[in-house]
Amino acid sequence: MGNRRGINIEIWDDPFFSKQMSIEDRTFYLYLLTNRHTTGIGIYQIARKLMAFELGVSRESVQALIDRFALEYKLIRFNPETGEIAIKDWGKWSLLEGRKRDRIPEFRKIKDHSLIPYVSASIVNPKIRSLYDSFCKEEQGMS
Repeated sequence: MGNRRGINIEIWDDPFFSKQMSIEDRTFYLYLLTNRHTTGIGIYQIARKLMAFELGVSRESVQALIDRFALEYKLIRFNPETGEIAIKDWGKWSLLEGRKRDRIPEFRKIKDHSLIPYVSASIVNPKIRSLYDSFCKEEQGMS
């Protein structure tokens, strides 16, 4: 059985998502939350070329969407050097409770550790947020 990712259906009630985003923006955002490369922590590596292929749009369109979501909407961070993307409100829209310790290997794969607190800041569940925070402290101790 493959990985499953849930999405909070209340996203459709969010005024920014439903009223301010274009159809193209909503499609891109839902893609970022649900594509097969996502992880259980809201940070993952993905190539812009692959996003373009999977979405059926040009690389230029993907870059324009990344720029809009990062600079205008401030909903993502994308590190072009590592190819990692972090979704700010990931915990709001697609966080699955599950066994939190299963996510440790996903944290260990992250190359740009500045993305961890970026995602953590919007996680409301204190148990899940503490996992992010503990990983950040662990990484600081290793530096």
